[in-house]
Amino acid sequence: MQYDEFKMRNRFDLEELIAFSYGTLVDDPPDGFNGRLPAPPFLMIDRIISIESNRNQGVMIAEQDVRFDAWFFQCHMPRDPVQPGCLCVDAIWQLLGFYCIWNGALGTGRALGSEEIFFNGQVRPFNKIVRHEIDIRRFVYLKQSGATIVIGNSKSFVDGQLIMEIKNARSGIFRDIAYTDYPRRSTNSVGGAISYE
Repeated sequence: MQYDEFKMRNRFDLEELIAFSYGTLVDDPPDGFNGRLPAPPFLMIDRIISIESNRNQGVMIAEQDVRFDAWFFQCHMPRDPVQPGCLCVDAIWQLLGFYCIWNGALGTGRALGSEEIFFNGQVRPFNKIVRHEIDIRRFVYLKQSGATIVIGNSKSFVDGQLIMEIKNARSGIFRDIAYTDYPRRSTNSVGGAISYE
């Protein structure tokens, strides 16, 4: 699909999200278009049902199908399989990063944290669908560094029951931090603090 079409779309299916993970969804990406999602099995969403932007705010709704044989049920925990709560948190960070790129940010995404996380349930192998609803509270472009930051509140449900809330989850898109020549040693082969300025 063309970059302009990508930015106009308001829903994405699994095939499109995996193509985005591998950098093959957009045929004519602009310079600096390095945004990615994790590839399966770490991709924690199967579809984006809705994505909307109104200047510096927006809304996202996405779903993950629960698979009986998912990798995390095999190891977390033996004889008591449950999806790790941190994977639901990561789904929110993944979605926030996608929102930034869809909204025109250029660079590479990173999770930046959150203020509060509340767990009130669990995902088990015979559940059906996890639904994430995100209220984008702030989307800001930092002119000096070229970074983009997004902040949102989210609620996650399993089969319609609220199991997690996050206050002020944050993700960002940063320029010139991608390590695309892994495993070779190069400029970005060692991590450290990321500058917002």
